[in-house]
Amino acid sequence: MTAGDWAERALADVLHRVGVTRAEVGERFPLFADPDTGRWNTTGRGSWTGGFWAGLLWLRARHTGDEADRAVASACTARLAGWVEADTATRGLILWYGTALAISDPSADELRHRSARACLDALDPELGLIPWGSAFGGPRLLARVDGVPGVVPLLVSAGGEGAAAAASHLHRHIDLCHVDGSVVPALRFEPDTGWQACDDPPRGWSRGRPWLLLAVADALHQPRTTQWNPQRLEATGAELIAPWTGAPRWGVPPADEARPDGPQDTSAAAITAVALLKLARVPGPRAAECSSRALAILDHLVSAHLTGPTGARPAGMLLNGCYDAGQSVAVRHELIWGDFFLALGLAALTGLIDIRTV
Repeated sequence: MTAGDWAERALADVLHRVGVTRAEVGERFPLFADPDTGRWNTTGRGSWTGGFWAGLLWLRARHTGDEADRAVASACTARLAGWVEADTATRGLILWYGTALAISDPSADELRHRSARACLDALDPELGLIPWGSAFGGPRLLARVDGVPGVVPLLVSAGGEGAAAAASHLHRHIDLCHVDGSVVPALRFEPDTGWQACDDPPRGWSRGRPWLLLAVADALHQPRTTQWNPQRLEATGAELIAPWTGAPRWGVPPADEARPDGPQDTSAAAITAVALLKLARVPGPRAAECSSRALAILDHLVSAHLTGPTGARPAGMLLNGCYDAGQSVAVRHELIWGDFFLALGLAALTGLIDIRTV
């Protein structure tokens, strides 16, 4: 098989799975699915993952060209509107990925515009970033790496003021979270002591490095202005991809580096593959290496972790994702964002989408 052959077949399986999931969950949002039965745990409003479900529905609509699929995707995106005014930096994950793939949908365009303005209004000028927020409980003044991806292109869509805010938000997170080549996933701000590292997620969290790498890759595809400091972004990206270069590795990390024999996290690998595909489209000496590494990761995810058309389980499930290793929640499951980033990577390989725009 050529890369196109296996990627096309895998993408078809994943997007067929989207249709099966849609019939199961109705107007609820899938979160994670049992690895043996494929049955989904769902949420009513989508939590921080709702945009990935809407994004998958838009990918299916692009793949099938079916107006009914497009209508379902549009309706799902509309149900994300309640998150526009929510106090959370995960609006980037929810409202960028939930709208970026929309096909000629004025309502999705308007939702993205409103979301960008809300994020711009949420920037704390003293901290230089959009705080994590209070929407999910706990301390509000956090800087977390999962509060950066999606926010960068969403803010840029608000124009020049938004681009400056995006640069501030990203570079402040690099200042705080990228320390001596490793990633500190979350820090808490205290007025008396400043920024202090949090214990959860732990420093070896599987998605810490991929989330930050994805945000850097997104920024490198924005118009280059003085605020971006592209030289710093390129250097940061090179340091972040170091673990996936050199000796051959499949790129599926443990959910917690402190527990190398514990559960894996295929969702972290899928995010990494998409970030690498974006970096491969940035001219420079690392483009070929990023492309090769992304292809190897996607190939391995498909061959070793994606269910096929035979067997008792539904086809198109990306298994061995880990929702929360510390709390032992869904530690070898299908995760909706794992499916999304795998599908996004496969869609880029097959030419269904331009990875630079999502």
